[in-house]
Amino acid sequence: MQLLGLSDDDINILKNYAKERMPVFQCANMSFDVALLKNLLKTIAVQLSNTDIEISETHHNRKKDAPSGTAKMFADAINEALGNTKTLVYGREGQREKNEIGLSSIRGGNIVGEHTIQFFGEAETLEIKHTTYSREVFAEGAVKAARFLMTKEKGFYNMDDLIASV
Repeated sequence: MQLLGLSDDDINILKNYAKERMPVFQCANMSFDVALLKNLLKTIAVQLSNTDIEISETHHNRKKDAPSGTAKMFADAINEALGNTKTLVYGREGQREKNEIGLSSIRGGNIVGEHTIQFFGEAETLEIKHTTYSREVFAEGAVKAARFLMTKEKGFYNMDDLIASV
């Protein structure tokens, strides 16, 4: 799996560095609220396991990846909560299959980031949306992560570890 443009080899190098030298913090999105949402989605996915799940994301027109690392992180978290029984489908063409999580991307203007996760049932739909209006939230998350790491021994940490410490 590739995360944030890092290859599996890159992640392994970071993990080895963290094991041997110092604490390392790595996450696909440094927003604390996004990390909370990821965990919430795991709970919701189990409760709504028989729904059709779609994730759409919108970012500025200069973003290099599509779908975003955050959208992939959400899809992976949902799929993991469901026992990895879903297939991730990028873009939508043709008929939807039952065990899919669809991911779609929009690029335009100067939108910092918007992620919408929809659980479509037969009689109702649950939609959860996170919108980032300022890139400052990523800096705030990085500062929280740095403060968290100041108290840690060597190891490989992520936002789940930070959330558990709050």
